Amino acid sequence: MRARTRLAVGAVGALAAAGLLTGCGDAGSSGTDAPQQGATGAGCAPVAGDQLVVLDDDKKLQNTDNVIPAVNVDVATPQLVAALDKVSAALDTPKLIQLNKAVDVDRKTPEVAAKEFATANDLTAGVAKGPGGQIVVGAGNFSESQTLAELYKITLTAAGYQVRVQQIGSRELYEPALEKGEIQVVPEYAATMAEFLNTKANGQNAQPVSSPELDKTVTALKAAGDKVGIAFGAPSAAQDQNAFAVTKAFADKYGVSTLSDLAAKCSGQATVLAGPPECPQRPKCQAGLVEVYDFKAGSFSSLDAGGPQTKNALKTGAASVGLVFSSDGALATG
Repeated sequence: MRARTRLAVGAVGALAAAGLLTGCGDAGSSGTDAPQQGATGAGCAPVAGDQLVVLDDDKKLQNTDNVIPAVNVDVATPQLVAALDKVSAALDTPKLIQLNKAVDVDRKTPEVAAKEFATANDLTAGVAKGPGGQIVVGAGNFSESQTLAELYKITLTAAGYQVRVQQIGSRELYEPALEKGEIQVVPEYAATMAEFLNTKANGQNAQPVSSPELDKTVTALKAAGDKVGIAFGAPSAAQDQNAFAVTKAFADKYGVSTLSDLAAKCSGQATVLAGPPECPQRPKCQAGLVEVYDFKAGSFSSLDAGGPQTKNALKTGAASVGLVFSSDGALATG
């Protein structure tokens, strides 16, 4: 569906075609292997089903990767930032899932999906006029970013700017362009961008600055941005981060809705965890599930990072639980 990088805490992230996740890194072996930590008990065998549901991360394993507008400081007038904040105010994760479904499942263009969303949510109402001028909104090379960029274009146009959306590459390429003002606005992700700026300034082994608490993450993000000439608008309630999904049939059969439920009821031999090859070693994937939730799967199925292989394994009954993106259009219920 997308090529979007998730970084391990303390590591630089990039919007690269590898599509690695937070807590996921170098590729390893393929196949289904026993995890490093032994599992005892019966566990929960996979249950096939067409509908996927995300289990609530009730102990906050993942950091706060909320969608947030990044702006070159030279153009960050109150009116421009307020126009971008209209998008943030209208977005939450269920709405972002529906936007992604419109593009990735229903095959609408990002521009059409954004226009429909803007109309349905009265996105341009009350937008104040700014000083005007030309604005280039950068869009990453995955559909969610392109749709968000189109939403920014709509509100910025309503604020009196001449706006063009330009597809961009990896964060390593576009972040310097944002600093220099070669592009002026980019839809970003709070924790990922905070750690990118942190490790760029302080080295690969820098102490992480992002947090499961959004306010702390945004405070660290804005402090890092101040040093390089990047301002940030208000974070949205929409998050695109690692999540763990099961089929609705699985959730109903075993009575699980949270990761704590999964750990308490499904640690054991029959439980199959699916994800990218590096998942067992990564702190936001299997290693984190063990450390934070004491969840121990009976086996690990080495597939992909929130992609079609993992989702297909869940739907066909080959995996009990799998790593997905929290805003994946495949999670849409309607």
